[in-house]
Amino acid sequence: MFPRPISPERPNPYSGGALDRAAHLRDDADWLAKARADAGSLATLYWRGKALLSGREAPRAVLLPLPPDAAPTLFLGLAEGRAVFALDLSAQETPPDFGVGEFGELHGLAALLPETDATILATARGLLNWHASHRFCPACGQGLSPVRAGWVLHCASCGREHFPRTDAAVIMLVVRDGRVLLGQSQNFPPEYNFYSTLAGFVEPGEGLEDAVRREVWEEVGVRVGAVAYHSSQPWPFPGSLMLGYYAEALSEDIILDAAEMRDAKWFSPEDLANRAALGFSLPPHDSIARRLIEDWLAQQA
Repeated sequence: MFPRPISPERPNPYSGGALDRAAHLRDDADWLAKARADAGSLATLYWRGKALLSGREAPRAVLLPLPPDAAPTLFLGLAEGRAVFALDLSAQETPPDFGVGEFGELHGLAALLPETDATILATARGLLNWHASHRFCPACGQGLSPVRAGWVLHCASCGREHFPRTDAAVIMLVVRDGRVLLGQSQNFPPEYNFYSTLAGFVEPGEGLEDAVRREVWEEVGVRVGAVAYHSSQPWPFPGSLMLGYYAEALSEDIILDAAEMRDAKWFSPEDLANRAALGFSLPPHDSIARRLIEDWLAQQA
């Protein structure tokens, strides 16, 4: 199936970057206190899921000095030797004006952001989402408090510690005889008419390759044989890790799960190249789905 391995041409958006997570400093209360008070420390700011960004054609993360009254804050790590924190301002009724940049959606911008900016923003968004959705201990129902610079939530009532949640999901480009199988999820906006790779969450007790085969069979009724890993991508919408694969189709007939899928089709490289004339589009450039498609197309040349 794969006479030559299909490797990622470059790191996926939200991955890579020069953020040193400096986990050894998360328990150092003295160091953290000094870093919070250091005028050279920086913060990425979020308001109701939107990040403070500057620019449109070439967006950047706006990193500002940490406000002196900021609490609580999450320590993300070190960037160019400077401490970087994340601060959630969602309690404010309107987005605050800092005189630079504006709060905007991160989704769709990662392909335009510098690697380190994208990594910082994705890490912050994932942690802030986790904090917002895990306010109470699932064991006893009592409130949770952040410790270890925000990377652990502690329950004072039962003593349990809870760690950031990352949901594993497989995303796969199904290939057969020089064509690829792409589908339209029922969740995709119909007006964009874009076709993407298939994807789904890994179930308990399931291997990643098994999840690839199961999801393809459940969504489009196609049997899969060989499965080859490509790359991974953090996807902080709200907190997934996408594990990308190529999958060899053993059958061609498509049987849609109409509850999940609006449509699915086989496409040739020529179809993908002529997609505008054929009236469909591909997934956004910041997605691993697009990277799987483009790296496969590069091998067909």
